[in-house]
Amino acid sequence: MTTTSPTAPPVETSRSVPQRVRDLVARVTGDEKHDPSAHSTLDVVWTLYDQVLRVDPARPDAPDRDRFLLSKGHGPASTYAVLAAQGFFPTTWLDDVASFDSPLGHHPDRTLVPGIEIGSGSLGHGLPLAVGLALGLRGRSPARVVVLVGDAELDEGSNAEAIQVAGRFGLANLTCVVVDNHSDSLGWPGGIASRFALEGWSAAEVRTHDQPRLTAALRHAEADRPTVVVVDTTPAPTGNPDPTSKEAA
Repeated sequence: MTTTSPTAPPVETSRSVPQRVRDLVARVTGDEKHDPSAHSTLDVVWTLYDQVLRVDPARPDAPDRDRFLLSKGHGPASTYAVLAAQGFFPTTWLDDVASFDSPLGHHPDRTLVPGIEIGSGSLGHGLPLAVGLALGLRGRSPARVVVLVGDAELDEGSNAEAIQVAGRFGLANLTCVVVDNHSDSLGWPGGIASRFALEGWSAAEVRTHDQPRLTAALRHAEADRPTVVVVDTTPAPTGNPDPTSKEAA
């Protein structure tokens, strides 16, 4: 089930992502209908790999690595570009996405692509998988689990259950990043962050172009509960440049 609006709003990005990475994203072609899904995640994915996650391209399966789960697997171009820029695989792979011999598909495959943790793209699967992974790692590994979902994915019932379970179990090693393109069909009364906070999550809201706040929010973790970071990617209203840079307890 896909629950997206017929026309996706424009997305806003910062200039904090190096031009060389933007050029790598542009090399991924053939699935332009999902460009907004892919490009709206670029700031978050680059910040995670550049500033936050403990990962090693030379040891992509290290037992205590942090795990990044791309639930928005129907738009993997930005993630592919960042992984290539970080040295997980050759940049030449980006020029041949979805060809017969290419390991890179329009949906990522964890068995083929170094650095990819789950096969994804069907909406509503990433957060439940992340909850199970965080639960399995808790007490056994210092690894964090970070899952990136789209706002439209939260229309899926599986996510409502995952939000509840993570809060009840106090999964402090779990962070959910919601890339909010305002493309959901159903919405959440009071906003996305308040829905998570109601279930016991630590919740923050930032705009995608606000690099210092974005980095701080993605690094934040609490000792007894999971964290959600809602990243608004749509252009700010005139006269109100940063309405979402706040925290919700």
